[in-house]
Amino acid sequence: MVMFWVTLLAVSILIYVLLDGFDLGAGMLFGVASDEARRHAIMSAVAPVWDGNETWLVVSGVILWGAFPVVYSILMSAFYLPVLLMLAGLILRGVAFEFRYRAERLRWIWSASFAGGSLVAAFTQGLMVGALVQVLPISDGRYVGGEFGWFSPFAVFCGIGLCVGYALLGTCWLVRKCEDEVRDDAYRLIPYLSAALLVFLIVVLVYALADNFRVMTRWLDRPVLFVFPAAGMLAAIMLAASIQRRQDALPFLMVAVIFATAFGTLAISFWPYMIPFSITVEQAAAPHSSLAFMFWGAGLFVFPLMLLYTAISLTVFRGKVVTSAKQ
Repeated sequence: MVMFWVTLLAVSILIYVLLDGFDLGAGMLFGVASDEARRHAIMSAVAPVWDGNETWLVVSGVILWGAFPVVYSILMSAFYLPVLLMLAGLILRGVAFEFRYRAERLRWIWSASFAGGSLVAAFTQGLMVGALVQVLPISDGRYVGGEFGWFSPFAVFCGIGLCVGYALLGTCWLVRKCEDEVRDDAYRLIPYLSAALLVFLIVVLVYALADNFRVMTRWLDRPVLFVFPAAGMLAAIMLAASIQRRQDALPFLMVAVIFATAFGTLAISFWPYMIPFSITVEQAAAPHSSLAFMFWGAGLFVFPLMLLYTAISLTVFRGKVVTSAKQ
């Protein structure tokens, strides 16, 4: 049961990062679009699926709350302010989706809300990941770092890095969904964002290995783990080739593989800890009876139905959007 739920949690988080990552990235790109036609095309590319994408954040939170309550209580205590900022950003951009289409004189406010909410949500997510990698102050199973114990230059760097990664996902999604000037603009941005993301991933990996001897020892003792970074590098090479050949469908898939390998690298580096190096998976897990009870609801029905809904949604809204920058 424990391994089942930790796997389900990891899959839910990864799906959220990939799906909401591209529409948060598109939201940030929306803020730098040069004209109204381009902005309208960007919103049209994510409008049919953005709300379903964010549902995976709820799924991840529910699994964490029910299956690993110790970790949930520590993370909510530590990241109370970042979580509030993240939720405010997500709510703001969700409201902007609806209001912007109706507004005329004050449309610029909702445009700024859409871009700003996307940026805040992406940055705070990266900030929290960076704080976890740097190790939170935990004592006797409780967070003892105070209101800003999670804050550090490295956490800020990770926040910026995730914004770059989401922007890359967003550009690749626009290549997949848009045409004409919007697609061409996205193609021009991909090499710069890819290079920035590569530098970010290298810095984070080197920092994690150098700052935590136990992580470095694990990698040196098990060279097979390098299959994850190797797969990420292969995906980066295929990404470059797909951009050169203008294969619209491939860049997003390759960036998704890069994100998946980076996520796998991070998870394996700190396994079996859910909060490095304080709380293990076994220590964090709820009683077996609770995990088994959840299985018959969330595990057996809700999660598969969510996967089915996501697959149907992406299939129904596949292909290029009708709106283009020329309109």
